[in-house]
Amino acid sequence: MAVRRILRMGHPLLRQVSRRLEPGDLSDPALRGLLDDMVDTLHDYGGIGLAAPQIGESIRLAIIEIPGGPTRYGDLAPMPLTVFVNPQVNVIDAATAGYWEGCLSVPGLRGFVERPQHVRVQYQDLQGAEHAIELQGFPATVLQHEFDHLDGRLFVDRMDDMSLLVFEKEYERYHS
Repeated sequence: MAVRRILRMGHPLLRQVSRRLEPGDLSDPALRGLLDDMVDTLHDYGGIGLAAPQIGESIRLAIIEIPGGPTRYGDLAPMPLTVFVNPQVNVIDAATAGYWEGCLSVPGLRGFVERPQHVRVQYQDLQGAEHAIELQGFPATVLQHEFDHLDGRLFVDRMDDMSLLVFEKEYERYHS
């Protein structure tokens, strides 16, 4: 287990579409080691989600862990650490809402991004079992943000109004 360096905006790997994990990949002990590194890195950096490309691994793997209680995004229900292998997002309701998103790969900046607020996610776990969950609100936004990394996208690519890309200190002063 180790804390890995997070790649930052500008690194070419962050703009690549990640490869799908095949059944044989899931039994590779190196994948379990990578997952342990991702969890350590997520906790060390204080994030709520991390995709494998952010630490230099161009595979379709992401983790989400939302602590419960009051956060800068409001009072949230907790989401335990969840591993998403080969996730696919389907929008159930196209109605959007916006949040000031930040990203460990875009440190020091926040941007206002509108995304669909009701989605269904189909994914596998590390054992290859198929799962599906339906999410609404902020958790739906978090999953879409992380899964964008698997397709070589960053939150800034989703912004409609670049005047709403701000440094974190200015966000805290003028927008929070």
